[in-house]
Amino acid sequence: MKNTIILNKIITTNNFNKIRLDKVLSILFSKYSRTVFKKSILNNNVYINNVLINSPRFKVKKGDFLKIKLIFETMDFFVPEKMYLDIIYEDKYLLVINKPSSLVVHPGFKNNNYTLLNGLLYYNKIFFKLPRAGIIHRLDKDTTGLIIIAKKMSSYFLLIKMMKKRKIIRKYKAVVLGKIKNGGFINAPIIRNKKKRTCMVVNQLGKNSITHYKILKNFNYSTLLKLRLETGRTHQIRVHMFYIRHPIVGDLKYKINYNYFCGLEQSKSFKFIKIFPRQALHAYKLIFSHPIKKKKIFLKINLPKDMENLLSIL
Repeated sequence: MKNTIILNKIITTNNFNKIRLDKVLSILFSKYSRTVFKKSILNNNVYINNVLINSPRFKVKKGDFLKIKLIFETMDFFVPEKMYLDIIYEDKYLLVINKPSSLVVHPGFKNNNYTLLNGLLYYNKIFFKLPRAGIIHRLDKDTTGLIIIAKKMSSYFLLIKMMKKRKIIRKYKAVVLGKIKNGGFINAPIIRNKKKRTCMVVNQLGKNSITHYKILKNFNYSTLLKLRLETGRTHQIRVHMFYIRHPIVGDLKYKINYNYFCGLEQSKSFKFIKIFPRQALHAYKLIFSHPIKKKKIFLKINLPKDMENLLSIL
């Protein structure tokens, strides 16, 4: 099924002359993104003076009557499934959960059931009516930590827009291989790997991607880092750390040959690093302004037990 929102507006000023239609709509209805309106135009859901307009480049003029249909897929074809949700924050507009490892966020290839989305549908029927069940951003299956979920259409679009404008601060902790001497940032574009479609790779043809990192503690042959995402590409932290030859401990997708650490094979802690069952990556902090109440939301959680155990052994 589909959920439809109808927007109407009369242009009462000359301020929008010579400006693209998709941009005009994103200004007039600021809680929705320009991308949303561009899709609506291309899907034949925008009318001006009752005439269908299918070009985002169309220019409006004073006196034009705009009618826009925003159509979103509902979640009716997904099955609600009971699961424990570790809720860190909740009000009537949004909630934030602490995602455990081994939990896929959204159904996909080979992961049709027992995802976070299925759990949200069971938790509250309101998520059936929201795009992606209100999920604002994702974490990889084996990455733990904080995820924001909207509970209303209004907060959903505002949070999506905040995410695109980099107004939601996301911080992570990770244990990486090798000793890193200084903090810094990685500015390296990321694109999907043409040979391995489930992987991403640094490539100059990719999208702008920036990751900031700071050293929290050095160990013999690994480093505990604090990281902040400036952009939000798929697998961004994992790809960037692999790119600088310091992949995340336990990452089976982006890894280097352990012979790089030749001579350390007998160390107890190095043996534990080699068998750590997932990428040691945890989204531990979120900072953002509440999309409706406008108050500052500051959320911080501890590392999961497996990473705490890893650090104690190191």
